[in-house]
Amino acid sequence: MIALTDGLPLIQLGDGRAIVFERDWLLRGVVQAASKAGYQKWWLAEHVTESVLGYLGLQFEKNVITIAEVVKAVQSVLQVIGYAEIGPHFDPGMPGARLSLVELAREAGTGYELLFFQHLGGKLRTLLGSGATFFELTGLTPCVRHLRSRKGWSRECDALRAEIVHFVRNQTSATPGRGEITVRVC
Repeated sequence: MIALTDGLPLIQLGDGRAIVFERDWLLRGVVQAASKAGYQKWWLAEHVTESVLGYLGLQFEKNVITIAEVVKAVQSVLQVIGYAEIGPHFDPGMPGARLSLVELAREAGTGYELLFFQHLGGKLRTLLGSGATFFELTGLTPCVRHLRSRKGWSRECDALRAEIVHFVRNQTSATPGRGEITVRVC
């Protein structure tokens, strides 16, 4: 028997890969669906998310779940609590993707900012091509320090940090035909 994280099944992607189920991904999808249905800052989004997670953790018998099965589970919960009108708007998209800026900076090497931006651009294009709509880019401060070879923070670090954020915005917003893309840089 295989013990899964938090008792939740893995999410099977369209390409056959299976990834860890993330609560935040599900919650974002419920919040977006409620917003599209006219419920801004819907107070039941957390409860719907927890209900679906409870079902998946306690009653869902398979170790892997498809996104279509997640959609069906959410729509079922919405139906039961009397908010079926939100269900058709629920489209969680692809689960979020994480990218370590520190790892990219280490791959590029100290002082090799151009190579870092090439690597970052390539990774972002790959993630955008996969259909992901939420990205979390981690380690911005240590990344900048590594690229600038600094232990402390300086104006040069501020400028590079702003340049990285600007680059990410340009790369993710320059994708025609895509819906909303959310990027968190921390």
